[in-house]
Amino acid sequence: MATSGTVPYPSLPPATRRTGGPPNPIAVQFRRLGGMAWLFARCARALATPPFRWRAELVRASIRTVRVTLPATAISIAAWGFSGPGLQAGNFLVTFGSIDRSGGFMVVAILREFGTFVTATVVAGVAGTMLTAELGTRKVRGELDALATLGVDPVRDLLAPRVLALALVMMGLDLLALVFGVAGGFLATTLVLHGTGGAFVSSFFANTSFPDVVASVVKVAIFGVAIGVICGYHGLAVEGGAAGVGRAVNRSVVGCLVAISFINLVLTQWFLASFPGLGVFR
Repeated sequence: MATSGTVPYPSLPPATRRTGGPPNPIAVQFRRLGGMAWLFARCARALATPPFRWRAELVRASIRTVRVTLPATAISIAAWGFSGPGLQAGNFLVTFGSIDRSGGFMVVAILREFGTFVTATVVAGVAGTMLTAELGTRKVRGELDALATLGVDPVRDLLAPRVLALALVMMGLDLLALVFGVAGGFLATTLVLHGTGGAFVSSFFANTSFPDVVASVVKVAIFGVAIGVICGYHGLAVEGGAAGVGRAVNRSVVGCLVAISFINLVLTQWFLASFPGLGVFR
């Protein structure tokens, strides 16, 4: 909380403040969810309300996010595409003499499910924790209160553009993950399992559809918003100095993983229910 009554920005909504007594774990979780919903609403209002002074910070945050997440995402998804759906699923297909269908399996493994999940977890672990640590460090040093005293709203001018940057950058990273993940699976299929490249490519495009691509991009954009809000909330909620920053980073990572898993489950089930024909392996 700000230390002066003249500071225009509350770091947390009233519902998330401690009221004394032993904390109830369930109540604490509900207060955190309420605080995150409040923070999301503030970010959305800040991004939609002119003047749009956050545009310069959006560019800087996007460049910084790409720089720190691009190598880790490319390496992680390529390695996973090679070893997971490439080798393990490929060996299963070899048993039934269907290695020529491995390209179609990549659509399910990379585009719909694990490609988006791996991308989101890498971004949460790299960019999300960086956001939490930065805001938390500024909070314990009193820099956020000082900025607010000068008329700079940390939510509007610092957090909101970074949430938007995470959503936009993750959309591009998702397409990159598709390329690297499929490339890893292609190498595993052709070099290790001795499948043909033509059959792999043919099966991949036979099972890929425009709704698949759109749903994948929209899904990771939602992941990006969730990561930004969760990590930003924990950064603004830091208490207890440097040790508090460490605890906030741990909480943000756990919260992001839980949120990503839940959102992925809901959106995947909705997508398959809305487009039942895409569940047929061709």
